[in-house]
Amino acid sequence: MSKRIKIKQILASDKVDYITTVKGWVRTFRNDQFVALSDGSTVATLQIVVDRDNTAPELLKRITTGAAISATGTIITSQGKGQKVEMNATEVIILGDSDPEKYPLQPKKHSLEFLREIAHLRFRTNTFGSIFRLRHSIAFAIHQFFNDRGFVYLHTPIVTGSDAEGAGEMFQVTTLPLDNMPKTEGGEIDFKKDFFNKATNLTVSGQLEAELGALALSDVYTFGPTFRAENSNTTRHLAEFWMIEPEMAFADLTDDMDLAEDMLKYVIQYCLDNHDSDLEFLENRLVNEDKSKPTADRAPMLLREKLKFCVESDFERLTYTEAIKIIMNSKPNKKKKFQYVIEEWGADLQSEHERYLVEKHFKKPVILTDYPKEIKAFYMRLNEDDKTVRAMDILFPGIGEIVGGSQREERLDVLLERMKAFDIPAEEMEWFLDTRRFGTCEHAGFGLGFERLVLFITGMANIRDVIPFPRFPGSAEF
Repeated sequence: MSKRIKIKQILASDKVDYITTVKGWVRTFRNDQFVALSDGSTVATLQIVVDRDNTAPELLKRITTGAAISATGTIITSQGKGQKVEMNATEVIILGDSDPEKYPLQPKKHSLEFLREIAHLRFRTNTFGSIFRLRHSIAFAIHQFFNDRGFVYLHTPIVTGSDAEGAGEMFQVTTLPLDNMPKTEGGEIDFKKDFFNKATNLTVSGQLEAELGALALSDVYTFGPTFRAENSNTTRHLAEFWMIEPEMAFADLTDDMDLAEDMLKYVIQYCLDNHDSDLEFLENRLVNEDKSKPTADRAPMLLREKLKFCVESDFERLTYTEAIKIIMNSKPNKKKKFQYVIEEWGADLQSEHERYLVEKHFKKPVILTDYPKEIKAFYMRLNEDDKTVRAMDILFPGIGEIVGGSQREERLDVLLERMKAFDIPAEEMEWFLDTRRFGTCEHAGFGLGFERLVLFITGMANIRDVIPFPRFPGSAEF
């Protein structure tokens, strides 16, 4: 195979008058002469100028939208507008034909709904090319951030016997015959005959296992798939998604908030530094979308402006109690404009309340702390008031909660009481409780839904558009 140069490298260089080979997929072919070629390395295409007078008509007919080709020729300063350089091709080889009558991605605007139905091909569009290049870099920057700070990357199990959240919305894993389940004498399913000799599920979180790692290695993080069997058909929920969950020994809630804020700023800055062309494309897409919306519904900031604002702003930190007072006294709450009107302390905040704090009141990212114990998980450290726990949520504009974390309950007696309140049987969690029996210490961590972060950075509105093959109720395509 002949060596090739990626289009991104050619367009980033000022070098001209050299011969090279490029390979990619045809976006358009005009006048039997001008090919717009994409290889996925950048949102831009390279113009290939074909010598139509000396190219066989049969070959020209095969240069169609979607076809894979190899082109060899000289990179020269472009003779036309719209590009800095182009290739004068001396050889074009068809690597894979594409029937123009059947290829679903014709050079026109396609709706996101349509593209979800052909998710196996949507990578070839400009929008999804930009999204998934950014998704890669966000993941890379997360690993780099934690590596540079001495964290150990811990792989936690996907198949688990515990429910970390105590929510019960889990996918069951079994090898038992579904049409003839073995039963106990009491008539219940006999999981002792299953593969793991017990009931198991797909994980909802790697946090509990990460705590075990942190209480030996000091600082660890997980980055893996998690699953929720929650029947939510919304633009913010997936049944399968990725989570980043760091855990730090000898750390309190302030350390936790500092780490989360630093990580978010680091990752966003990395994208601004390395993906300006992709962000510019997505920004222009949003601007065009906003033109059809009422002025009040348009984004208050351009995409890159919003990202820079988050990097440059200190996140506002306040308690849940302070936030509830602000929301209860707000105009939307008093005039019952919120879908969920807040009437008393202890209410669980909804996305509309979180976005009000971020977008209307403080106009910057917000970290809320010290939530009522009844609305948070059992493992969060109980405060001295016996009413609140050392929890924190980070709220971002346009999206609401993006990070949820806490200082963990390290006191064995208190943790046992909390588990009892949540009906979590201690005997099934002995492995977890051992960390409180042997060398316990204060520790903290958080969870970041990876797709929520990708959603925020790309400016997309639907979480199904920032994961390659979305899983949601009624859909497990591809």
